[in-house]
Amino acid sequence: MTTNLTRQVKNFVKNYSDAEIKVREATSNDPWGPSSSLMLDISDLTFNTISLSEIMNMLWQRLKDHGKNWRHVYKSLTLMDYLIKNGSKKVIQHCREGFCNLQTLKDFQHIDEAGKDQGK
Repeated sequence: MTTNLTRQVKNFVKNYSDAEIKVREATSNDPWGPSSSLMLDISDLTFNTISLSEIMNMLWQRLKDHGKNWRHVYKSLTLMDYLIKNGSKKVIQHCREGFCNLQTLKDFQHIDEAGKDQGK
């Protein structure tokens, strides 16, 4: 099963919302970064209270990943940076409230197959 199909099945089985699906896509393990159009779509969704909550909950969940899912963490930080700059002001409030989640990343590390620390 391809990664994209696996992701679609998981989205369906877990009944993820449109906002959660977009965050999962933006923070996937794919070896490329999230597209600017996808990040713009997500930032627009932050102006809806329910979507904002779903987005931030999914980001906090992705930031707890480790090991082979290091890209989830990296891309979540990339997306969070974009949302702070372009999304609802409430994104900043959520980040302040969840700051302890960010503090844990100080010690994040992942050494890939080539011996490179992707967690720096």
